[in-house]
Amino acid sequence: MNELQMRVIEKIKKTKMIAILRALSEDKIIPTVQAIVDGGCDLVEVTFDHTSTEALAKTPKMISMIKEHFGDTVEVGAGTVLDCNDVCSAKNAGATFLISPNADEAVIKTTKKLGLVSLPGALTPSEICNAYNWGADFVKVFPITGNPAEYIKAIKAPLKHIPMLAVGGVNTDNAAGVFKAGACGIGIGSGLVKADEVEKFETPEDFAIITERTKKYMDIIASV
Repeated sequence: MNELQMRVIEKIKKTKMIAILRALSEDKIIPTVQAIVDGGCDLVEVTFDHTSTEALAKTPKMISMIKEHFGDTVEVGAGTVLDCNDVCSAKNAGATFLISPNADEAVIKTTKKLGLVSLPGALTPSEICNAYNWGADFVKVFPITGNPAEYIKAIKAPLKHIPMLAVGGVNTDNAAGVFKAGACGIGIGSGLVKADEVEKFETPEDFAIITERTKKYMDIIASV
């Protein structure tokens, strides 16, 4: 394991939350990340959009923008990483961790080969074990809808050795229970940042809404 991987893994374990940024425009990305940082979170994921070649190209550009603006104060990763082209594109842009909705052996192994941190998505015990055995640093349990805490508790009983993040159904009402059940982190998307809402933001006061949402989650994390 290289120095970068150790640094990112420790930051995920410490911060315990990754802010998921999806479908934002380039002019909103920096103030949005700043609002998240102001709320106490220094881990952000910018998701790939596979609907078109043009949309796909936006994510590496925004990752580069974040890295250039925030430097090492923010750890930025790529989300919805579906193939090895995404892995290479994200790495070249400066991403240090890669997140997928699924567990793809080639994606996981390429991520690790390139010296980055791997967080594939999985739901069933078989998927989770496969992802971990292929080299995942964390497994993103996704989509964990319904009662996330109960599912994490059940799945962690036989799989205590696998570090898991809960994503897809976590909110301020159930986040504490998810951590108590054994999750080592959470991923929050629309609970923090709603793209259609952010597009209307114009002033620092507008973006302060995101800061307050982030603080609520960070306060919950500090309490458990």
